[in-house]
Amino acid sequence: MPPVNPVIAIIGAGLSGTLLAINLLRHPGPHVLLVERNASRVARGLAYATENSRHLLNVRASNMSAFPDAPTHFLDWLGYPGSDGANRFVERSTFGGYIQHLLNEALAAHPDRLTLVAGEATGAVPLDAGWSVDITGHGTIACDTLILAQGNLPPSDLPPLRGLGTPVYHSNPWSADATTGLEDEDRVLLIGSGLTAIDIVLSLESAGYRGTIHALSRRGLRPRAHAPVGPHAAPMACPEARGSKLVRHVRDRAAEVGWRTAIDELRPHTQDMWRRMDRAERQRVLRHLRPFWDVHRHRLAPAIDQKIATLQMEGRLRFIPGKIETVEDHGDSALVTWRVRGGETRRSLDVRRIINCTGPLFDLDKCADPLMNVLRAQGLTRADPLALGLDVDVDGRVRDNGGVAQDNLLAVGPMTRGECWEIVAVPDIRRQVWELARYLTDQLAASAAGRAA
Repeated sequence: MPPVNPVIAIIGAGLSGTLLAINLLRHPGPHVLLVERNASRVARGLAYATENSRHLLNVRASNMSAFPDAPTHFLDWLGYPGSDGANRFVERSTFGGYIQHLLNEALAAHPDRLTLVAGEATGAVPLDAGWSVDITGHGTIACDTLILAQGNLPPSDLPPLRGLGTPVYHSNPWSADATTGLEDEDRVLLIGSGLTAIDIVLSLESAGYRGTIHALSRRGLRPRAHAPVGPHAAPMACPEARGSKLVRHVRDRAAEVGWRTAIDELRPHTQDMWRRMDRAERQRVLRHLRPFWDVHRHRLAPAIDQKIATLQMEGRLRFIPGKIETVEDHGDSALVTWRVRGGETRRSLDVRRIINCTGPLFDLDKCADPLMNVLRAQGLTRADPLALGLDVDVDGRVRDNGGVAQDNLLAVGPMTRGECWEIVAVPDIRRQVWELARYLTDQLAASAAGRAA
């Protein structure tokens, strides 16, 4: 009887899970089950499922290939000859179509090795050699290796906003009615001022809203823009600075060569720098560098930045540094009071719409994902030491409650940020899934060889 190929179940068919499945099929061996609860987001996830043409990629097309070993793959798929288009920032839905195309190709080429499973993973139980996973609509499925690829967890509500209902408050910024039903005289408050807030500003514009938008965050910082052409940072050695010294290094280097170059120089080294730091050094980086790193590192397409700047100049978009203290529910509106950053001054604003744009949830204690909660209740997962996501080792193996890395339970994508910090952008994810696919197939081949011997 011929040997049965091992089964790898990937929970989540967004960018991370889909690219991992595709990369696994580039190697001989495993059968892949790709499980996704939301059919409209297969191969696209949340970011690339948008149909809004104003939502552009935040990375140049030249750096959006799905494969590290084929850097022009996306440009070739777009049909841009030579260097034409390398500096374009195309629509996010176009990139979603690209990943969907790659998945369809993989399904056609390997119908016997890749299965899409439509349903939600609600639980999993470890077996002697593998897992039994509960999937809504499918009962239980068996697999040898279980991989968590749920992507970013949805944001949680700030305490003052709990109990506030729609249509005034929308905890999910991507809900269909979050940006509709407003008159121009209505005021909108966005909680957060990062990339999610920028997307919602553009969505409000697309919905025809022409009123005033306030974006409130701790520091009131907004993402910066990419240069029209680039990047031009020359290769450099990984800096030795850590913790507070790294913060000073970035600031000094930015003063010398400009902030874009200072950040771009570090991009090839950020994960290595993070891994070399101890917990205290990482905490200092998160406290002092991260807010500024995020707005300079995760940038806007120049056209989007120009639009945001125009709205600011017109007084229709205001970024406010502060912290919400109280929210009074007035039925069809809410009075929000916040403390201005750097002092004891309080300000208030009556708004008709509040949209949570705080970004992904990190705290697993507040996680609503049923599979994640079941695994944690069994002691099979735990938060990383800085509560940035799951605790995993450098190979993506999930550590249980006792700190033991498990060979057949792994994670990929944003939930592994505690191990490598930078794992949100496509260039980081494509490298991670490419390496993980090689690791998994090597491990499975070695295991099969051992059994045969």
